[in-house]
Amino acid sequence: MNAMQSRHMQTLSTRNLVIDIPGRVDGYPLDLTIGSGQIWGVLGPNGAGKTTLLHTLAGLRSPRAGELYLEDVPVSGLKRRVFSQQLGLVFQDRQDGFPATVMETALIGRHPWLSPWQMEGADDLAMAQRALEALDVLHLKNRLVTTLSGGERQRVAIATLMTQSPHTWLLDEPTNHLDLHHQVAVMKLLTDRAAAGNAIFMCLHDLNLAARWCDHILLMYPNGEACWGPAERMLVPNALERLYNQQLATVEVDGAPFFVPKRV
Repeated sequence: MNAMQSRHMQTLSTRNLVIDIPGRVDGYPLDLTIGSGQIWGVLGPNGAGKTTLLHTLAGLRSPRAGELYLEDVPVSGLKRRVFSQQLGLVFQDRQDGFPATVMETALIGRHPWLSPWQMEGADDLAMAQRALEALDVLHLKNRLVTTLSGGERQRVAIATLMTQSPHTWLLDEPTNHLDLHHQVAVMKLLTDRAAAGNAIFMCLHDLNLAARWCDHILLMYPNGEACWGPAERMLVPNALERLYNQQLATVEVDGAPFFVPKRV
């Protein structure tokens, strides 16, 4: 299969998927196709269901209706280990259940690829080291994760997903806690992964990060409505102002739209 075929290969799709949000009677059915090489940004106000959607796509929550497919195979019929080899998730917030070093945490990403009781080998260690280096945390490899700052822990979480090496990456606020330099570095890393054939699907609070880095956008409204498509079609003022209940001014910076809240 050549690179062009890989970029357009369907990886993750939903059919009439309705996520289960407590207190919301109706749900908008989602028919999404997230293909190799695509970078999706999910935008919406607090409470719209962005995190619930990610957890549903990751198989951690059951949908209210509909089905999820991975390479045209219903996820409900896949073994968890096989599913985890193909799809991984970075949580918005995480709790460390037990003390572990940065390296030990990154190596957790190799678990789906190891048989029961199999120890990580030299290749697994090398993958973890490359991932930690890519996220600028290799120098922290012997530190306990519990001693790290929020931004450092976030980068370790992304490095763990990189070590897992799934085809489809789900990320909930991947730039959370990151300074400006590391925000750009993480978004560049995700762009490089998409160029290599991965599918990237992430929730973002920063509208301008989505405008600069994403090629597809899913808008999730508080009433359960949703719409999606190419970024240039979704990132228009009338749709975004209704999404956030906020008037916006638009300027162009380096060829991409930049949105600024208007004073009321």
